[in-house]
Amino acid sequence: MAAGLVGMGIDLLAFLALLGLGLGVMSAQLVSFGLSTFCLFGLSLRWVLPRLGGTLLPPKTELSGRIAVVVLLALALRSGVLASAAALVGLPAPLAILPAIGATAMVNVLGAGFFIWPGALAPLSRTARWRLAAVGVVAYSVALRLMYLGVTELMPQEAYYWNYAQHLDIGYLDHPPMVAWLIWIGTGLFGNTEFGVRIAAWLCWGATAFFSFGLAVRLFGRSAAFVTVLLVAVLPFYFGTGLVMTPDAPLTAFWAGTLYFLERALRGGQAKAWWGAGLCLGLGLLSKYTIGLLVPASFLFMLIDVRARAWFRRPEPYLAGLVAALVFSPVIIWNLQNDLASFAFQSTRRVGGSFRFSLPELMLGIAGLLTPIGLMAAVGVLWLRERGVRRAAVAAEVQEVDRRRWRFVGVFTLVPLSVFVVFSLFHMSRLNWTGPLWLAVLPAVAASLLAASSHIGGAQRWLQRAFVPTIAITLVLCGLGLGYLVAGLPGLQRFSPFPAVPVAWRDFGAQAASLAEEVRASTGEEPVLIGLDLYNVASQLAFYAAGPDAVHGMSVGRGVLGQPALMYGYWYRPETVGGRPAVLFGFSQRQIENPLLPRSFDGLGEVQRRDVTRDGRVVGHFFYRIGRLKAQPAVDGSIFALPSTAD
Repeated sequence: MAAGLVGMGIDLLAFLALLGLGLGVMSAQLVSFGLSTFCLFGLSLRWVLPRLGGTLLPPKTELSGRIAVVVLLALALRSGVLASAAALVGLPAPLAILPAIGATAMVNVLGAGFFIWPGALAPLSRTARWRLAAVGVVAYSVALRLMYLGVTELMPQEAYYWNYAQHLDIGYLDHPPMVAWLIWIGTGLFGNTEFGVRIAAWLCWGATAFFSFGLAVRLFGRSAAFVTVLLVAVLPFYFGTGLVMTPDAPLTAFWAGTLYFLERALRGGQAKAWWGAGLCLGLGLLSKYTIGLLVPASFLFMLIDVRARAWFRRPEPYLAGLVAALVFSPVIIWNLQNDLASFAFQSTRRVGGSFRFSLPELMLGIAGLLTPIGLMAAVGVLWLRERGVRRAAVAAEVQEVDRRRWRFVGVFTLVPLSVFVVFSLFHMSRLNWTGPLWLAVLPAVAASLLAASSHIGGAQRWLQRAFVPTIAITLVLCGLGLGYLVAGLPGLQRFSPFPAVPVAWRDFGAQAASLAEEVRASTGEEPVLIGLDLYNVASQLAFYAAGPDAVHGMSVGRGVLGQPALMYGYWYRPETVGGRPAVLFGFSQRQIENPLLPRSFDGLGEVQRRDVTRDGRVVGHFFYRIGRLKAQPAVDGSIFALPSTAD
């Protein structure tokens, strides 16, 4: 405690002194953090080590690694708290640093007490240690994401779905409407800010954790449920769905809910659970169509499981399907009104695409979603699922219960996975497609982490040992990545490879708004802003340059030029903007110098380039042209390439 108070005092005094010397806020907080951390752990090593017996201490290399993990986790949370206090609450730097220092001290003290020095955990059982770790990791993960919700710039996909919410509807070309509805609610409560766009994703993660906990309790017990939530908090895909607002956030929440109620119905025999399954399935279909893969999985389980087969003769499963269809009906109506455009986009368009063998990319993507160790653990528990039953001398009825839960895990993991694997043999697959389906196997992975070493093989024991550093490294990388997006690294140039990484979209939007003002001043007319890629640039222009009220022009997308532009082709037609001045934006000369562009303009200026700067440094550049659209532009989609299918 004394070491912590000394560290906090040094942190505050050093930060204020460095600010007074003219150092920037982020640079000052990094230096003060380093000084205070050095003092904290220096004093701890001096005061704590002599009190610990040598047998209680980990090897020096492991001890150094543990200290590094705690320090980096404290730095990541601290940076988020400081940025949020300054940017969202509006506190001046000398006040904003106070909650940041408090967060730093909390992570350092708890990390030192429960992770660095093993003495505090020595009396606890293995299961109790995992439970305690789960509580700490989940709390940290939830707080970390909350701190960064409103200070990291929107990714292009998020800005595109924010545009969905500005054109609220019951359906869209490339996705169902749930993501738009959630963003509309979030921005209605918190304004058109990054926080307003993303808060629903954070809450959806809470729903995912809630249902995952309940599923794991029923399958493998309460201790496994704690570890399951830990995995949902840390594994990259689930960490991301609680931070980034895309259709995957509500999809994952409703996938978890559907699994929870299906387990209660199919394994537990609870008739009322079918109502919950139908509702969650319908809401999931309003989020993303892929949740429909749980329907054939349910059908297969009912076929191969003797007890569940009785549901074929009961009305509840069919009524659940009716509930799902009624909830999903807005999308059906939208498709009927629009020539089944969305259904075709997500089915025949994908299946009818060019041949591409993408199974290696699919497997690499899964390893990225779960981490390589997480993927190995998932495959391991599915492959060895009955080994423990065969070894144990238990009653036949106990074996049957165990077989049924493994049957549930296997069917609801492997049926959706097999569809994606077969698809990847012939077509391009997407990184995030398989993310939700692993929710069925995570409770089994959690149970394997808790298993006694006498009941598992050598490979599983190795995976148990490998999971602790995997969790620590993954959490550190996520935290430092978020910190980099907000603050960068002092003294180093930050790169912004548009449109992939959200590093300088706000600065780009300010430049675009300035250009729009110049056009307005010279013409006396409101210009339209046209991004020349599929949707990324147009979406970011709408959020960061034009704004929801089109204060600095209107971002209309390239659909008005006859090029495919997903929903922008529905929202803006060439005839609605004809005759108006326009500013074209692109990040490649090929786009901006397209020789077909002049066909849509009465006059089109030369290509010009501007740099995007942040904190006085150039982080990227863009190209632009200024022109006047034809009063009645001809739309000839045949001269442009068809878009690739969006996620």
